[in-house]
Amino acid sequence: MLRSKIHRATVTDTMLDYEGSIAIDEDLLDKAGIWVGEKVSVANVSNGARFDTYVFGGGRGTGTVTLNGAAARLCAKGDRIIIMGYELTAEPIHAKVILVDENNRAVRELLY
Repeated sequence: MLRSKIHRATVTDTMLDYEGSIAIDEDLLDKAGIWVGEKVSVANVSNGARFDTYVFGGGRGTGTVTLNGAAARLCAKGDRIIIMGYELTAEPIHAKVILVDENNRAVRELLY
């Protein structure tokens, strides 16, 4: 089940020569309920690419959303992406959706 989603975040940087992952502002991770080390699916709204990677913290209050390693080939700085975390469960759950502005600051929270 979809547990959490950061909707239309802006990629702030890409670093090909780095261990693979996505670095996300820790304030945004907390708001969305996504954990450091968690596997996430990423959909690039700008070019249609979809891939899985894992999360690590990108510094609190920085607005960072950086794609590293192989994922850096699937995104460019300025691309808009959707970051989705899932949960294995036998029960229905409500997904928390965080809508962000162009600086990756949470502007609205929805429950689906």
